[in-house]
Amino acid sequence: MDTTGTLDEALARLHNSGPERLGRLTNHAPMAVEALAAHGQAHSVHRWLDLYAPRLEEFPSGVEPVTDANWFSALGDPRRAADWIGYFEREVAERCWHDVLTHWWPRLLPGLYGGSTHPVIRVGHAVRTLLSGEITEPRLAELAHGLGYWAARHRPAAVASLPGADSAADALDAVPPVAVQEGGFSARFGRVRALPVWAPSVTEPSDAYRHLTELVRAATHRYATHGHGAETMLVHAATAPNAVLRALPALPQALWLPSLRTAWTASAAVTAMYAPAAPVAYTPPGTFTPEEVFERALAHGDEHVIKLTDTALDVGDEPALAAALRSMELSAPLE
Repeated sequence: MDTTGTLDEALARLHNSGPERLGRLTNHAPMAVEALAAHGQAHSVHRWLDLYAPRLEEFPSGVEPVTDANWFSALGDPRRAADWIGYFEREVAERCWHDVLTHWWPRLLPGLYGGSTHPVIRVGHAVRTLLSGEITEPRLAELAHGLGYWAARHRPAAVASLPGADSAADALDAVPPVAVQEGGFSARFGRVRALPVWAPSVTEPSDAYRHLTELVRAATHRYATHGHGAETMLVHAATAPNAVLRALPALPQALWLPSLRTAWTASAAVTAMYAPAAPVAYTPPGTFTPEEVFERALAHGDEHVIKLTDTALDVGDEPALAAALRSMELSAPLE
């Protein structure tokens, strides 16, 4: 993890910006700069951020403070993003961040699907930083921004169950595409009616961790052959469950099983919403080390490429690196 102070500088710079732009698109900069710092690229953080800066919007205005008494009425209201972020900033200033995360995780988990799963991904990056290095004010504030964004975009899901499969890869193959694949995330998500059940017999927290790791691997591998269905959105089939996986070590084990269930639903739903007509075989343009693949992602610059590559390095095998390379071919570079 970065010890130069660059990540803290970048996060402090970004906290003057809102979690979204144009009323619906996510600010990916906090997640991307955390990934850069985590992989030894702190020296590139501000240069990358300068390129991304035109996409940032000012921090939104508040409506009414969120409190312990009125929080439920504000849950899932995107107009209250500033109010929620302010609430969590106060919380992490007064309490141990582990306690704040543990208290709010079961409240927020059912609404993981809001904001195209970006809020939980932002929280996952923030938790990794707090677990891996020094606990600083900008890093605590980043957790507050992620949790606040999650609360503001909270959106539950209710889907029927279909027969599943034993492995995560086979279960993803069994996901039926939504009937109409058009429109944005919110419209498509509303068309997800039923998804295969996966890992229903898991009862032990250690098994939940292992299965979630398997899901992240399978979804990452799958991108290499299916990413052409929606080069940006299918990234989240891997990065959303990986965000949950990154948070598990900071959470009581009693929360690991529901986290696995929700992460599976998110990954499967994204798979259904953006499925291509057919997979396409993919051969990487060569053999590269993980460090070389991440350097290529940085040179490409697209925020989703950086985040998928970050997840691919967590998986760490050649099919995962191939998926990262595929995302660079499919996605337009940041300019």
